[in-house]
Amino acid sequence: MANLTVGIVQDWLDRYLEAWRTYDGGLIGDLFTEDVSYRYHPGDEPVEGRDEVVMSWQRGSDPPDSWEAEYSPWLVEGDRAIATGWTHYSNGQRYWNLFQLVFRDGRCSEFDEWYMTPREGD
Repeated sequence: MANLTVGIVQDWLDRYLEAWRTYDGGLIGDLFTEDVSYRYHPGDEPVEGRDEVVMSWQRGSDPPDSWEAEYSPWLVEGDRAIATGWTHYSNGQRYWNLFQLVFRDGRCSEFDEWYMTPREGD
């Protein structure tokens, strides 16, 4: 996708959050290409294919209203983007997030998530 912009990536991230909030299979599926490669952690074997990603999300769902998050593009180049942000859970868990994204035809075809917990006192 040669026309990838910060605005397109932010829209995708906003739709990602809505899909996560609702676990609606259609919203989740609309984010990804048919042949998406999705990694929850670097180095993991990827979840392969849109239908598998939808099922994976729905199997591991978080309780409603148990988290809040904010993500934004940090770098956009060609068909690739890096997004950063944070996720806070109501049980006190906090994470800093980084997403490596590759897009094709407006959907994400490769997704790799990196996250870490804040240092003590942060």
